[in-house]
Amino acid sequence: MLETYRIAGRTATELAAAVEAAVSEGRLAPGTPLPPVRELAEQARVSPGTAAAAYRLLRERGVVETAGRRGTRVRPRPASTAAREDIRVEVPPGVRDLSKGNPDAALLPPLHDALAAAARAHEERPAMYGTHDDEDLLALAAARLSRDGVPTGGLAVTSGTLDAVERVLTAHLRPGDPIAVEDPGWSALLDLVAVLGLRQVPVRVDDDGPLPAELGRALRAGVRAVVITARAQNPTGAAITAERAAELRELLAGHPDVLLVEDDHGDGFVEVPPHPLAGATPRWVLVRSTAKSLGPDLRLAPVTGDPVTLGRLRGRQRLAVGWVSHLLQRAVAHLWRTGAVDPAAVAASYRERRHGLVAALAEREVPAHGRTGLNVWVPVADESAAITRLLARGWAAAPGARNRVRTPPALRVTVSTLRPDEIVPLADDLAAAVRAPSRGRYG
Repeated sequence: MLETYRIAGRTATELAAAVEAAVSEGRLAPGTPLPPVRELAEQARVSPGTAAAAYRLLRERGVVETAGRRGTRVRPRPASTAAREDIRVEVPPGVRDLSKGNPDAALLPPLHDALAAAARAHEERPAMYGTHDDEDLLALAAARLSRDGVPTGGLAVTSGTLDAVERVLTAHLRPGDPIAVEDPGWSALLDLVAVLGLRQVPVRVDDDGPLPAELGRALRAGVRAVVITARAQNPTGAAITAERAAELRELLAGHPDVLLVEDDHGDGFVEVPPHPLAGATPRWVLVRSTAKSLGPDLRLAPVTGDPVTLGRLRGRQRLAVGWVSHLLQRAVAHLWRTGAVDPAAVAASYRERRHGLVAALAEREVPAHGRTGLNVWVPVADESAAITRLLARGWAAAPGARNRVRTPPALRVTVSTLRPDEIVPLADDLAAAVRAPSRGRYG
């Protein structure tokens, strides 16, 4: 294949983009070997350092892999054409599936009254072209944000967290720009970063959120943006404490050109209060999706941020979908206003299942993490072996490879539907399935 395709470009970004385009268009097939660094440098008439940097960009984007003496090759399923969500376990009949990451349907609110109220409002005030976001929803969202110490100079509404993040990133960044992401982190975000052609800079986390030393390293390396989860971090359950927030804000304040994107999807089902970073840099947004608290199909996300970023987000939204359905906006407003969900009770239910499993695993000398949220993160020596052994015992967990960049192997166990009587059997089977766990943070 390389005999008919010549890699061209003057910079590392241009060389990497040329290879990625060739892969996406089928001109470089999976498994195709790429020339050694020095050969590429001579071919493209650039320095060996530039060629090496191009390959590093391609590895970070998941387009190529380096396999010792076999050299650098196009990955069998490059990230530009295959999503991390495709890394999944086929769950046989009769196996208890704890791999999906969904909330407990029994803890979601009934929608009959909310949808009926939205329909009545539509009959009275139908949403037409040029209609702005629902004022009732905006007022309720602003009050909830203000309660948690988040500045709300303005608000927008998007179709969930990823919708907001994509619009903000594309409005501020360009392909090849470096962006700091949590490691392990949300698989959909890691996919999005790859699709946008951004260069991910992984930042390790512990139970209290991103490690300050890791974020500091990423900032000094010149990242253009940072994406941070406030609480219920997927997959580890990390939640930023007041002390950690103060450290992170201080670091961010020293880099005023960095875009801060804060994900607080834990609102409504997490027991710990948020410690927002909002405003730590001049360009920032904070996004609050309702997908986990009210249901994945009732997804929308109020977004607040600085005026410039919100303006760009709204502008890109108008050029695409235009707006989020007012039927959904009014339904969510009704649920919030009437208190259809008791957030404390929902959070307590998830906490009982999550902490119960973590404690049971600790008794069996298996380290695990799950401070908040729907999941427990269990470090393992070998993901495939652990998953196979766990399936044989009647349980399915998600492979950590979906969420990891550089951190060691692990399993993600979704506990949202775990029954109290299942905790001990699951802990027994997990302890038997995992090989000697690695030490340290999430590995």
